[in-house]
Amino acid sequence: MTDSPETLGLIAGNRALPLVLAREARRLGVQRLVAVAFEGETDPALAGLVDDIVWLKVGQLSKMIAAFKDRGIRQCVMVGQIAPRNLFEVRPDLRAIALLLKLKEKNAHTVFGAVAGELQKEGIELIEATPWLRPVMPGTGFQLGPKLSNEQREDVEFGYRIAKEVARLEIGQLVVVKSGVVLAVEGFEGTDACLTRGGQLAGPDGGAVAVKVAKLHHDMRWDIPCIGAKTLATCAAHRVAVLAVEAGKTLLLEEEPVKESVKRNRIALTTVG
Repeated sequence: MTDSPETLGLIAGNRALPLVLAREARRLGVQRLVAVAFEGETDPALAGLVDDIVWLKVGQLSKMIAAFKDRGIRQCVMVGQIAPRNLFEVRPDLRAIALLLKLKEKNAHTVFGAVAGELQKEGIELIEATPWLRPVMPGTGFQLGPKLSNEQREDVEFGYRIAKEVARLEIGQLVVVKSGVVLAVEGFEGTDACLTRGGQLAGPDGGAVAVKVAKLHHDMRWDIPCIGAKTLATCAAHRVAVLAVEAGKTLLLEEEPVKESVKRNRIALTTVG
């Protein structure tokens, strides 16, 4: 990656993705990493992978911007999610309150788009993290686990069409289907809870097919679809037989544990689209 900046800011949410980004950014030439992390969300292990880390509470927008400005950060990325429950438990500072009051609709696109605007006002550009994450984004033809049956392939294509429409409506990015029937649609509860519900509704024989996508014109600056070992463990626990993700737009984290889970539980993991 020839245009990798020497210094990069990292707005770090939960789970493994911020750690993956930090390692890949180092490997691809970033010399200095400054992270803003969130109490109760960000993995403390990130501290060992960056040059400087500032711990904040969710909603402290002014402190986040100041942390970057004081350290000379001009470009930053946002990776990892904030648990949905914390979006309602947050105590926003005055700048965050002012931002939220301006929004007629409050979803990932509007909220994080507004955050990007506030950063831009202070000379800090929020950029896509995908240039550093391409090595962990499976492309067309990716397949792990058992070969899909004809019915499963039909369900993958059916689920893909439904999931793209659900994503277009800003509802969620995952659906669970079986034999041409929609069992569950992701809403506010998130991926794992939707997989649980869909798997349970598939009946005692299991066999559900889950499809995860990105929405049209998906803004990859703040919302990169991703799966990992926990996703596969949830599929296994609720007998979801197939997990299909959109090719080139979904991150595969913890690849070795995922491969082990796929083999042990005979789950088909594939790409679509």
